Amino acid sequence: MSMGEAEQQGFGDVIREARKKQGWSQAELGEKSGLSRPTIARVETNHDVSTATIAKIAQALGLTLELKGSA
Repeated sequence: MSMGEAEQQGFGDVIREARKKQGWSQAELGEKSGLSRPTIARVETNHDVSTATIAKIAQALGLTLELKGSA
């Protein structure tokens, strides 16, 4: 998936899809990432979350974060 697709889809949608591909509930992803289920729910509904939270979720799901500046 390209960054453009992720932006169009919303970060929370990407996380939800990746979690479902693993067959995990929000609670399971919370346990694996060291976060609470409500935090996972906030991320999946595209609420503001910290970079540290995003990094923990990405690591648990085996996703890579890539930050890009504007050219």
